[in-house]
Amino acid sequence: MNKTIYVGMTADILHPGLINIINEGAKYGHLMVGLLTDKAIAAHKRLPFLTYEQRKLIVENIKGVAEVVPQEEWSYVSNLLKYKPDYIIHGDDWKTGPSCNERAKVFEVMKQLGGEVIEIPYTKGINSSGLDKEIKAIGTTPEVRLKSLRRLIAAKPIVRILEAHNGLCGLIIEHVEVNDEKGHKAFDGMWSSSLTDSTSKGKPDIEAVDLTTRLQDLNNILECTTKPIIYDGDTGGKVEHFVFTVRTLERLGISAVIIEDKIGLKKNSLFGTEAVQIQDSIEGFCAKILAGKNAQVTKDFMIIARIESLIAGKSMSDALERAFAYVEAGADGIMIHSKNKSGDDIKEFCAEFRKHNANTPIVVVPTTYDHIAEEELHSWGINVVIYANHMLRSAYPAMVEVARTILENGRAQEVRNLCMPIKEILELVPGTK
Repeated sequence: MNKTIYVGMTADILHPGLINIINEGAKYGHLMVGLLTDKAIAAHKRLPFLTYEQRKLIVENIKGVAEVVPQEEWSYVSNLLKYKPDYIIHGDDWKTGPSCNERAKVFEVMKQLGGEVIEIPYTKGINSSGLDKEIKAIGTTPEVRLKSLRRLIAAKPIVRILEAHNGLCGLIIEHVEVNDEKGHKAFDGMWSSSLTDSTSKGKPDIEAVDLTTRLQDLNNILECTTKPIIYDGDTGGKVEHFVFTVRTLERLGISAVIIEDKIGLKKNSLFGTEAVQIQDSIEGFCAKILAGKNAQVTKDFMIIARIESLIAGKSMSDALERAFAYVEAGADGIMIHSKNKSGDDIKEFCAEFRKHNANTPIVVVPTTYDHIAEEELHSWGINVVIYANHMLRSAYPAMVEVARTILENGRAQEVRNLCMPIKEILELVPGTK
């Protein structure tokens, strides 16, 4: 009887180590590859460069592979219990490090099944993390970057976005990672904020900085990063102008634009009812959404409608009426905004919206209700969290403190511990050496 051999893999970056495992496994009989889905991978490491369908097509055509099945979880256990293979084959690199716990579970399950774990020597000189860094150094294309936001929303419980107003911010968002008991954490993309973009130029947040000027900073970020970017489109301007904004952003590889349903001279929403907030009519804003959707070339670009009803002091029913109308007009997502510090109104909106719409992504900016953790926001039905201004807000106090300390002491020695060593600055940006 032909034996079944199971091997799990992401198969995003194919290298000799993976081929060696496939070749060894095929010697035992029917080789089944459990190909990890985007969702299984995204909770533990970066989203694969290739989609599941692309990776599946490649693996199916590798000599020695008899069958490819989806592995919906990071752990092998569920698929082992489902398919009951005679063997599982894995490199011996999982004997130490974060994978050793999974190794113990696999041995236990295979013992229950009467199967065997085959470990083969790790292929020296092959490091998938190193290959990943080399690929990132090459960069990405507008098409790949543009598509990645939709894939992230589909794959992750919460997509985590951080504000970037220059290339240095982009590099931080690209590379800062945390590993803890809950797994791997990183930012999934960037928010090109009109507030921080304007403020960093010393100008008010009233749409005084036009698209052409903002694109200069946006290009600096695009040149040194690979993650998706959501563009803060303010009101979107006139309908006739918005269609050109959509095409420009789409051509550059921006994944989404968020436009708010206000008209007239922009006043920052966090002023709430202290500033006059004039909302567009539902019909008028729907026409703008529709014009933008008709203008885009790809199906991947997203137009997300930002609802200002709660900011403007209007009712929850007004916010919900607008949300359903905007989705009907073609909006790819809804951003519900509030300056309420409790977050209760956001929770109520999400609960009511999800009763009638289970799939349209909900985006929030928890600037005022920042005590609520991402896990709870996800439980409300939220898909995307934008930390909308924290990079600029954190940089300004640090720079003021350094400037004041130099003035007080008449020298720079006292600020030495407040600053990065100059050597680290020189090494921060690739290509400086």
